[in-house]
Order: sequence, then structure tokens, then C-alpha cells
Amino acid sequence: MKKGLLIILSGPSGVGKGTVRQILMQKDLNLAYSISMTTRTPRVGEVDGVDYFFVTLDEFKKALKEGKLLEHAKFVNNYYGTPKDYVEKLRNEGKNVILEIETNGARDVIDIYKNDKDLITIFILPPSFEELEKRIRGRRTEEETVVQERLSKAKREVVLKDIYQYNVINDTPEQAASEIERIIRSRF
Repeated sequence: MKKGLLIILSGPSGVGKGTVRQILMQKDLNLAYSISMTTRTPRVGEVDGVDYFFVTLDEFKKALKEGKLLEHAKFVNNYYGTPKDYVEKLRNEGKNVILEIETNGARDVIDIYKNDKDLITIFILPPSFEELEKRIRGRRTEEETVVQERLSKAKREVVLKDIYQYNVINDTPEQAASEIERIIRSRF
């Protein structure tokens, strides 16, 4: 059995990574979504091992110390990370694994897998910064200080687009998913 691809989807907050990934998951691409480990408390309806691997801070620190995470980040006082063993298990089963991660984490994973011919790195861009701001504000889920923080971070992240093999503009999630589907199929 051929080892699966490792596909990094990255881009600034609000660009639509999650929506594009959900569309891709419905395509016939043998995709598996890499579930992250987190120290945050499960939200209503979230299931351990489905939405996240929910762990204690001590368990997370142990995994980090033992080199069991491909990447990790702290966000709003909680830790998130990608379990290496889980990703490799899926790839060894022939699944094409999608990591939907922030740019800092993506750089870590790119560095680890830089010699892996089955690595695909994709940076999703908004059609414009104004559209990105509209999307972030359209969520209506965050205070103005958080919105400003996300916009500032997005400006810093867009500069990193050139470390990725592919840049895809998300005019619409369907269009972006179709373009990414073509990229993935070209690597089969």
C-alpha cells in the first residue's frame, strides 16, 4: 500500500480554511483530517477523539517533551498540537492527511517533512484584505480587540505565503476547494 500524502492547509484567520477543508473532505480523495490535541475544555457536543484529543496540561507537556507533536501553539491560554503518531498511522494506512494549521505550525511541519516527496503545502489567501476583514467581522463572535488582533496577525502571516508550494485565493470556498482538489489529484 502506498503511503498517503501529507497536505498542509494554512492561511490567516478568517480566510475560510475550515470551510474549504469541509468541502474537500466530501470529495473522493481518500482524505483524513488530522485531529489536534488540546488542553482546552470540550465545548458542548464535542467528542474526544473526533473533534480533538482532549488532554490535561501535564499530558500535553509530556507529549511535547517526548517529541510526539509535529507542531504546537498556545492560543487563548490553551495549547494545541498535532500528534505525530496519529498522522503517520493514517498515512501508513494509505490516507491522504490534511493538516489545517496556522503558519507557525506549518513552518515546523514543513521543516520536519522538507524531504518528503508526498508533502503538499497550500496557503489560502483572501481575495483582498478588505474581504478578510469583512469575513472576520461577519462572524460576530469576537470583541473588537480580538478582531484587531486577528487582522494584525493576518497581515504578518500573508507575508509567509512564499514558503508554500501553492497559493490559492479563496474567492469562494467551492472555487478554492476545486483548485486544491486539482493540486491533490496531480500528485496521485
